[in-house]
Amino acid sequence: MEKLILGYVTDGSLSLVTQEDAERLTHINLAFGHVNGKVLDMSGMKHIDEVKRIRSMNPGLKFVLSVGGWGAGGFSTMAREAETRMSFAESCLRAVEMYGLDGIDIDWEYPCNGSAGIDHDPSDRENYTHLLQALRDALGKDRIVSIAAGAGHYFVEDTQMDRVADICSYVQIMTYDIRSGFHDEAGHHTGLFTSSGDRLNGSVKSSVDDFMAAGVPRHKLVIGAAFYARHWEGLPDVNHGLFQKAKTIGMGGPGYTKLVNEYIGKNGFVRYWDDEAKAPYLFNGSCLISYDDPESIRLKCRYLKEEDLLGIMYWDHGSDPSRALLGAMWDEIRNGR
Repeated sequence: MEKLILGYVTDGSLSLVTQEDAERLTHINLAFGHVNGKVLDMSGMKHIDEVKRIRSMNPGLKFVLSVGGWGAGGFSTMAREAETRMSFAESCLRAVEMYGLDGIDIDWEYPCNGSAGIDHDPSDRENYTHLLQALRDALGKDRIVSIAAGAGHYFVEDTQMDRVADICSYVQIMTYDIRSGFHDEAGHHTGLFTSSGDRLNGSVKSSVDDFMAAGVPRHKLVIGAAFYARHWEGLPDVNHGLFQKAKTIGMGGPGYTKLVNEYIGKNGFVRYWDDEAKAPYLFNGSCLISYDDPESIRLKCRYLKEEDLLGIMYWDHGSDPSRALLGAMWDEIRNGR
C-alpha cells in the first residue's frame, strides 16, 4: 500500500510550492474554504489558480479543498437539515469541477463542541455523519472525501467514527496541539508516545489507538506532524521545564525554519530529547518550546510503516521554507533512510 504524504497549504503559501515539493507530496490540502449559510464560500482562496501550475509539475498530485479550520463555524447549522446539507454538497461539487480538484476535506473543529466559539449542538454527532454522506453522494465514489479530526478522545465521543470511516477515503488525525492554548502545563504538543510523568497522556499512538477502537481501520488512518511550535513561559527550572506548570498557556509559533535560525542552540535555548516520547523540546530556564524536527518526523514515519497506517500529513507548508521536515518525511517514507 502506497504511503501518503499530505501537506496543508494555505492560500498565501501556494505560490511557494516548488517542483521538488510537488514531487514529494501525494496530496495538497488547500486551506481553506468556508461554510456560508448552505453553500461553500471560496472567497478566501485568492490564489487557487496556482493549482494549475503545481499540477503541471506532478500530474499525479491530488488537490483536496479543506473546508473549515479553527474558529470557522456554520457547519452545525448547515448540517441540521437534509436540504441544506445537499445544497452545501452540491456547491462543493461545483467547486471541485470548476477548479479541477480531487475532493473535499472537512475540517470541522469540532462537532458538539463550542471551544472555538462556533455554533454547535448535540445533534452534531449524527449530523456530522449525514453531512459526510451527502458529500460522498454528491462527489461520487471515485473522488476524495476526507476529514481532519481532533486528536483527543472528545472527538471520537462526539462523532460516529465507525460510520464516518466507511464514508471517508481516509481520516487525518491532527496529532498536534495535543497540548495547546487550553493547557498551562508545558509538554509535548505532537509527541509520538506518552512519557512517564505526562498527566495528559496524549500522543500520536494514544490517538491512533483511540480511533481504531472507535472503528477506524488502520489502512484509513493518517497521522499528523507539526511544522510549527508551541511554547510556554514562566516555568520553573525543574526537569528542563517539562511537565511543569507555566504562567501562560501553550501559545503558537514559531515555524521550524525560524526555530533553526533563531532558537535552537541560540539565545539560551538548549535542545533536549525525550526518548520516551521520541520528541525534541527547547528550554532556556523559563520558556519551553515543543516542536517536531527531522529526527522526530522520521520516527513518526517509521511508526506508521510498522503499524501499516495509510500516511502522514502536516500543518503547514509555509512554516518550514527550508524544506528540512518535508525532506525527512520523504526520505523515510520513500527510501527508509
